[in-house]
Parts: sequence; structure tokens; C-alpha cells
Amino acid sequence: MTDTFTGTHPVTEQDAFDTDRLAVWMTAHVEGFSGTLQIEKFKGGQSNPTYLLTASSRKYVLRRKPPGTLLPSAHAVDREYRVISALAGSDVPVPKTWALCQDDSVIGTMFFIMDCVDGRILWDPSLPGMSPAERGAIFDEMNRVIAALHSVDYAAVGLADYGRPGSYFARQIDRWSRQYRASETERIEAMDQLMDWLPRNIPPGDETSIVHGDFRLDNTVFHPTEPRMLAVLDWELSTLGHPLADFAYHCMGWRLSPGQFRGLVGCDLAALGIPSEAEYVAAYCKRTGRAPIPPRDWEFYMAFNMFRLAGILQGIMARALQGNASSADAVEAGKRARPLAEAAWRQVERLLADH
Repeated sequence: MTDTFTGTHPVTEQDAFDTDRLAVWMTAHVEGFSGTLQIEKFKGGQSNPTYLLTASSRKYVLRRKPPGTLLPSAHAVDREYRVISALAGSDVPVPKTWALCQDDSVIGTMFFIMDCVDGRILWDPSLPGMSPAERGAIFDEMNRVIAALHSVDYAAVGLADYGRPGSYFARQIDRWSRQYRASETERIEAMDQLMDWLPRNIPPGDETSIVHGDFRLDNTVFHPTEPRMLAVLDWELSTLGHPLADFAYHCMGWRLSPGQFRGLVGCDLAALGIPSEAEYVAAYCKRTGRAPIPPRDWEFYMAFNMFRLAGILQGIMARALQGNASSADAVEAGKRARPLAEAAWRQVERLLADH
């Protein structure tokens, strides 16, 4: 399965651009760059096409906006470049950024250049082949890094205007409802029910931090042999938002099956050395100095995130049908929008039955 997502392949005609023109631009804008470029495309990533650039000086990664007609506010590689650059030197490991190009004439769309970070990208959260102690250490490191991210003083690192503080859930529900409607390919009744219920049941209280938006195991790079994270990748959904929305998204794996988004349902967590959902949440609360999260609030955050991910998947499906999604796996990913929305609504129904 991982072969579908990891590694690189030759650039297809659809994804090709003028390599010589890019090399000229990099010579002028990327310190230390010289020579010619070899370019391959990474297999993974549904949204912003990502390329491995091999030069005589070093390896780089290029992230670009996809070609074609795009939904408004999607694929903001300039925001991704900004947040990665701002977090340099913090407790959140990120690749070194080199340059942002907003001139579409260079390769056809906006892009940025960052370092290629060599290490392990771990796709299966059950971490096959590791000892229980190794698995526990990997999960603890993920917990440490997301807690560190939510503890960054966003104003101090120059991100005070990176998003609108406050009312995050209301704004996100509205945003993903509109994006879902804009990319709707079939009626999913559970999505309609969620769009009605979620805005009326937002928990009280408001907080703001930098949120990654897609913080999961396979969006990180681990050291080749140590349980140490070297980089957090794929920041295109990052903004200022509610930290518990971001953290609950990260915890969805405990609610999803291995066949559905590489989840953990059905795994013997204790035997594997992987913390339970409750243990993992408690560790995050301790690291961030917060009181335990009320169970009803936590269930809302989970349902919200399943709704949001279903909206993202529906966008992938719509782009696949238009022919401009970034990965060959896009249609299959899009088909998971319905079961995810239905799982979210079942969660809400259980919540209503308990109260």
C-alpha cells in the first residue's frame, strides 16, 4: 500500500514545466544553488503537487499550486511558505525554506522551494515492525510536537495576521459547508444534517493558536533510527484557529478503521505499546497545561473534524472529475467522503441519545 504514496516517479506531461527556466530563477533567488536540475514528482499528496529537485549543491523540494481551475482560498502555497519560515527555530521541527515565487511565468503557477529532509515517513499508525517501546516513543513525540505548536506565541513569530482570532468553529463550519456545496457531486444526507447541527452546538469558550490543519503521522518526517521528528510537512491548511479542533483532527485515527484513513480501530493498542485515545489526550492536556476536556465537547470536536475531512475529500473528488487533482488516488479518496460523513452523523446521534 505504501508504494502508492511514497517515493517519486518521472514527471508526466501534465505536470511538466520548463526546468531550465526554473534553474535560472533559482540561481537568482536560492542562496548557494548552482548547476542543473533533475526533477521527479512525489507520489503522495492530493492537493499541491510536490517535486524533488536534485542539484549538484543539494536536494530541494518544490511545492506548487496545481494548474487548472481552483476553488477560492484553496492551495495557498504562499501561506504554507510563510508559516514554515516563521516556525524556524521554534520547538516545532520544519524544513528550511529558501524562496517563494509568485510569478506564474516561471513554471506556470506559484511555488516555493524548501530543503528536502531525509528520514522516515511512517504511513501505518500501527507502526509494524517496531517494538512496543519504539511505538510508544513515536506517539509521544507526535504528542510533544503538536503540543509545542499550540504553545507557540503566534504574534511573537510574526503570524498575528495569519488568520482571524476567535469564532474558529463557526467560521470553519461555514467555510467547509460552502466549499462542500461548491464541489458537491452527489447528495450526502449526513453532510446536510451535520451542516445543520454543528453550528448550533459549538462548545462554549474560545482559544486561538497556530493550527496545522492536517497534523497526522504521514505528514511528518522522523529521524532514520531515532523516535525524533525532523520535520512537519503539508501546512497548506494551517491558520490561526482553535487548538482543540486541530488536536481532535490529529486524534481521529483512534475512531477510524485501518481500511478507512489508516486508523487504529480494532488494533490491540496495549499490546502494540500505543496509548489509548484517553491517555493520549491526557498527555496533551498535561503538556499544554489545560484542564481535562469535557466529554461532550470532545465528541463535538471529533464530529466537526469528520465533517471537515469529508468536505476536503469531496473537493478532491470534484478536482479528480475535472482532471486536475494532484494524485492518481484522488478518486478513491473522494469516495470516502460519504462513509466519513455518515460516521460523523452516527457519532452525533449517539451524543444526542446520551443526553
